[in-house]
Amino acid sequence: MKTLIGLLAVMMIAVAATFDPASRSDGPRVYALGDVVQDFKLKNVDGRMVSLSDYKNGKGVIVVFTTNHCPFAKAYEERLIALDRKYAPFGFPLLAIQPNDPSAYAEDSFENMKIRAQEKNFPFPYLVDDTQSIARVFGATRTPEAFVLKQAGDHFTVEYAGAIDDNPQSASGVRRRYVEDAVNNLLASRPVVTTTSKAIGCAIKWKSL
Repeated sequence: MKTLIGLLAVMMIAVAATFDPASRSDGPRVYALGDVVQDFKLKNVDGRMVSLSDYKNGKGVIVVFTTNHCPFAKAYEERLIALDRKYAPFGFPLLAIQPNDPSAYAEDSFENMKIRAQEKNFPFPYLVDDTQSIARVFGATRTPEAFVLKQAGDHFTVEYAGAIDDNPQSASGVRRRYVEDAVNNLLASRPVVTTTSKAIGCAIKWKSL
């Protein structure tokens, strides 16, 4: 009897895993710190396709999953612009990726992405993750959520993941600048000290599987 109960429990766990996108063995593995990031290609608001490999001659990339409708994301727009302007000249540009299902919020549609990028005069690409596959493999769950990638040889590795800084409400109240600290360490050929933090923002709106 105990054997039967144990077998049933194992079967139930297996069935549950089948319907859990994060635990499916046939799905993409979520990147961990130090992992090599596979090249990807996404459409920018100007219509051109942008690849991670386009930045292979730099020192790294700041990838930020963000969106139009989220108030937390809006609060960080000026900070994202400042990050790109500060670090792009040193070979660490910013890539913004919009991962949300636009059927959940019309404000997150590609057309509205184009409008927002023009209104804010984004100096960085604003890419749409139509399939949400890039957000999933990075393990992103919030907007905004940042990942600092280091360029090494012909590939990029994940060196930091989490919040941009420690104050989502006010830029003037920031005390810890996680992304800046990570990039500064990498530019100085030092290891990143704080490699993870908790991203605070709106939950990514996933498409129904």
